[in-house]
Amino acid sequence: MPVVASPRRLTRTQPAGDKGELILRAATKLFARRGFFNTQVADVAREAGIAAGTVYLYFKSKDDLLISIFERTMGQGMEEGRRALTDVTDPVERLRVLARLHLSRLGADRDLAVVFQVELRHSIKFMEQLSSSLLQDYLHTLRDAIGDAQRAGRFRKEVSATFAAKALFGALDEMATNWVLSRKRYALAGQADDVVTLFVNGMKL
Repeated sequence: MPVVASPRRLTRTQPAGDKGELILRAATKLFARRGFFNTQVADVAREAGIAAGTVYLYFKSKDDLLISIFERTMGQGMEEGRRALTDVTDPVERLRVLARLHLSRLGADRDLAVVFQVELRHSIKFMEQLSSSLLQDYLHTLRDAIGDAQRAGRFRKEVSATFAAKALFGALDEMATNWVLSRKRYALAGQADDVVTLFVNGMKL
């Protein structure tokens, strides 16, 4: 049975209840359509249909809203990945499952994809903080599947599993960015298998 990394304990209490989710959905929509820096907390409250002060009962600041969107989405994605991989023992199939989930989640919510692929990347501070948290758990899950394929003699061993995991993540990430920036409308999840096939062919012995 594949081992999936457990999500790290977050340093901040996650908002609970419908109102916290309502605020995060409103923030995701506005950050995507107006931009993070052009959106104020009062705008988020107005979009959510609540008083501005209510936002601060759930989140410390606008920065906290952005980080919470990332942590909520990554946490949900990791949990979904654990469930999907429960009975998947083949390492290559594990990579396909993870890739499909990655692109399916972003492809199902364009506003969320814009926040992930564009708005989160405007700040080095955010990227440094987020890259050392749940993103590492996701990369470890990819790395573990790649390492299992190497130990089974299916992938070349001279390539670092950590390096290969970052390369696969980078390819998926680029597909998501292209989808966000493209004027064409197509199913993002449909590219997952092609990305993994290209990766697998490059890693074969």
